[in-house]
Amino acid sequence: MTGLVASAAPKNVILIIGDGMDDQQITIARNYLKGPTGRLLLDSMPVRSSVQVLTVDEEDPNIPLYVAESAGSGTAMATGTVTSRARISTTAKTDQAAETILEIAHQAGLKTGVVTTASITDATPAVFMAHINVRGCENPEVMRTDIFDCTQYLKKNGGKGSIAEQIAASNVDIVLGGGHEHFAKTAENSTQSVIALAQTLGFEVVTNRVELRNANANRILGLFAAEHLPVKLRGEDGRTAEKPEPSFLNYFHWALGEVALPEPMPCEANPDYGDTPPLDEMTQKAITHLSQANDQGFVLVVESASIDKKSHVRDACGSIGEVDQLERTLEVALTFANEQGSTLVLVTADHSQAAQLVPSPSLFSVFDVAVYTPGSLVRIEMPFGGVMAVNYATNEFFAEEHTGAAVPLYANRTDAGIPTFMNQPDVFATMKRFLGL
Repeated sequence: MTGLVASAAPKNVILIIGDGMDDQQITIARNYLKGPTGRLLLDSMPVRSSVQVLTVDEEDPNIPLYVAESAGSGTAMATGTVTSRARISTTAKTDQAAETILEIAHQAGLKTGVVTTASITDATPAVFMAHINVRGCENPEVMRTDIFDCTQYLKKNGGKGSIAEQIAASNVDIVLGGGHEHFAKTAENSTQSVIALAQTLGFEVVTNRVELRNANANRILGLFAAEHLPVKLRGEDGRTAEKPEPSFLNYFHWALGEVALPEPMPCEANPDYGDTPPLDEMTQKAITHLSQANDQGFVLVVESASIDKKSHVRDACGSIGEVDQLERTLEVALTFANEQGSTLVLVTADHSQAAQLVPSPSLFSVFDVAVYTPGSLVRIEMPFGGVMAVNYATNEFFAEEHTGAAVPLYANRTDAGIPTFMNQPDVFATMKRFLGL
């Protein structure tokens, strides 16, 4: 072998996003999955940082907003550009496209992929593959409604169309998740569906677990549910957080009467999950697909989406199950990274979410008065004993809101130059720097 120099392994990045996965969500899941003295796989990663979530006002981008949503905060990670809420990789007010890490990687010859438990047209996956002014413009039929106005992005107006149409026309090598209903719509200026458009443009489309396992085309589009994929866990008989019920006397004075708290319940398997491809299996397929016969490297974005979605509907068990899905997926990513040798694995969240771990019983119960949350409460019977209480109290609306705390970031490599505190655009910069782009 004299005179031959071994070529370095290609550099890869696997970015895993737990949507809404702040430290409250992680602690709640850790307590349930591993017990209060247990450890998640996340806890074994050698690098831990905190990330400040950034978003700005649409009309005056110099004014910061202090609570973000997935489109704006996802754009900051995907492009390095801080933008306003609901925008998909476009700038606030000026409405200019911001180049994504997947687009930059593709131009440099790397392969790219996106895997999610949401519709692939949902905000977080969309920011890596599309550019549009409103996240709700997911298919050709909703480009102009009473809620959304994306008319400047219509093809007839010189735009690239809806999010689904942009994904169909993208250069991404593998995209897996839900969203079949958005791709079943008729494409603009066409008689064919967006699915047919994607096939015409080179995607093999698969819609179930068996087809996914057998897919071997150069580019794969997986659509495994009409909208978002079902979650693995739910509360007993579908129960979610419930309001405490004060007695008649307690309505008159806080020190009188008593309050009935929601009855404790176990978490259980969601009967609607069925044969849905789990996140770790989709991720393994994507890694295998992207790494085979590839000496240039790849970027893969993976999202466990319903940590957030189940918090919106006050379903702590649902969120716990999706943190578990992320954990299993992280194991797949770290196994590949350890074997391959030059892969950066990042795990973070796009924003924090409603869900507070609160005392059960209240610390003030010693005063023999009725002390209770003004929000909605779920009390979960824990596998390791005791009851864990999770409170939701951002509003009285049908959906809880996001919160504004910084989110954690974990990494597998101490040589990636990750500081102990960073802003969301620094996640984009870290990926670019590691890949040498």
